[in-house]
Amino acid sequence: MPSAVQQDPGPARMRRSLGVKDGVAIAASSTAATTSIGIGMGTLAAYAGRQTPALLLLAFVPILGIALSYARLNRSEPNCGSGYTWVGRSIGPWPGFLTGWVVLVGNVIFMAYTGAVTGSVVLQFLNKLGLYSVWGLRLDPASTGISTAVGLVALVVVTVTAITGVRAATRLQMGLLIFEYVVLLVLCGYALFVGDQPFSLSWLNPLEIGSPQAVAQGMVLAVFFYWGWDAAFSVNEETRSSTDAARGGLIALVVMMGLFLVGSLAFQRVMSTGELMHNGPQALTFLGAQLAPEPWASLPLAALMCSAFASLQSSVIPTARGALAMARDRTLGPVWQRVHPRYGSPAVGTLLIMALAALLAVLAVGIPKLNDMILTAVNSIGLTVALYYGLTALACAVRFRHSLRAGAVRALRDVVVPAVSALALFGLGSYLVWDYATMSDHFEASPDNGWFMLLLPTLFVLAGLATAAWAKWVRRAPYFRTGRGTDADAITLPMDGDSGPLPSPVEG
Repeated sequence: MPSAVQQDPGPARMRRSLGVKDGVAIAASSTAATTSIGIGMGTLAAYAGRQTPALLLLAFVPILGIALSYARLNRSEPNCGSGYTWVGRSIGPWPGFLTGWVVLVGNVIFMAYTGAVTGSVVLQFLNKLGLYSVWGLRLDPASTGISTAVGLVALVVVTVTAITGVRAATRLQMGLLIFEYVVLLVLCGYALFVGDQPFSLSWLNPLEIGSPQAVAQGMVLAVFFYWGWDAAFSVNEETRSSTDAARGGLIALVVMMGLFLVGSLAFQRVMSTGELMHNGPQALTFLGAQLAPEPWASLPLAALMCSAFASLQSSVIPTARGALAMARDRTLGPVWQRVHPRYGSPAVGTLLIMALAALLAVLAVGIPKLNDMILTAVNSIGLTVALYYGLTALACAVRFRHSLRAGAVRALRDVVVPAVSALALFGLGSYLVWDYATMSDHFEASPDNGWFMLLLPTLFVLAGLATAAWAKWVRRAPYFRTGRGTDADAITLPMDGDSGPLPSPVEG
């Protein structure tokens, strides 16, 4: 029997083995609530202060509108290319390609920086066990270099598990999720009751945030917190029903909002704003130490480590499948659509993504402090996430504009909510671009330098446009003539890693 790589990519039906539970596992792992809460609350507090819970609630509103847009588009056209396919068909191939491109590049950057975060968490855990040095090398969790080296090992491990099949990966992720959420909820629930910082209703009032610039910057950071729920839509071809993918993404998003709200309130019940900002990536560890003796105080750190690993793995899966969708349209090279003959995963693309993330992580060691590294990544990715979320919601409004004549409920669901959500994110992004461009008078590789924060997303977009031009005029991709992505069943992609390869393609 020929391998999946050698088969003719004609029309074929893919094996659909995933359900709602698997979609929730992928989306929740990709969003990585424990990681966001554990290392990001201090960053949010730097902008929103005690109004961090309000900021997270405020950011949920446009993100929910985006999620509903994804669900509507997914019912109409299930495709692992998701926004890349939908935007290309509804608005045009250039913005469609840019949507797919920023998802690909953003995830690679996220993996590079999350690898360093994972390394830092592992080092914190080793320190808890009493191991502070190896062969004279100090295991310092705040060291970008050491954290990155450990993170690269973690990146290799999760890449191997992603290649062996998405079904096996979701089983692992579900186990990790259950453990980390139980630990997180018990710890934060206890903190809400015993914390000595007085609760105030002003914590839930976004109008008390200091300035429009703080609101805008904080909103982008909060959008980054929620980012990842759309990973459920990247496994459409492996999901039994398009509604299962939508339910998985929406359930995960609502759960994330609840966890973020509980986590932010719990942190503020125990820590002052200054303490929260000072502890930074070690805030969850600090919280555990404040509330419980050892060994119980180390459980939050173990949960954070599980979350970081799961987040890395769940980032590889949608990124490789998005690249697969682009490769079958010939907007990316054919190497991205090569699938493993046994596991059916896009193995070569997964390895390439890991290699790119590892290279970027090594290059990023030039930024000396892990805190600076995290903040630079969030600022860069936050703008690109706002761009592709906004484009996808706008695609929903454009595609279903005829619903304006079909009654108020359908018009609100299909057009008004997506359009308002898209405009909110575009407005937010535009304000921040202007703010970054005017906040500095010189360039410096620092996360508080506006020109530097603009440089990375600008390079992402320019590189995407250059790649699109190559695909259109050199590779002559049909996508740029029609804007339509290849049908989801146009390539054989066996995904049940426990069963071996599917038979040769048959006409659908």
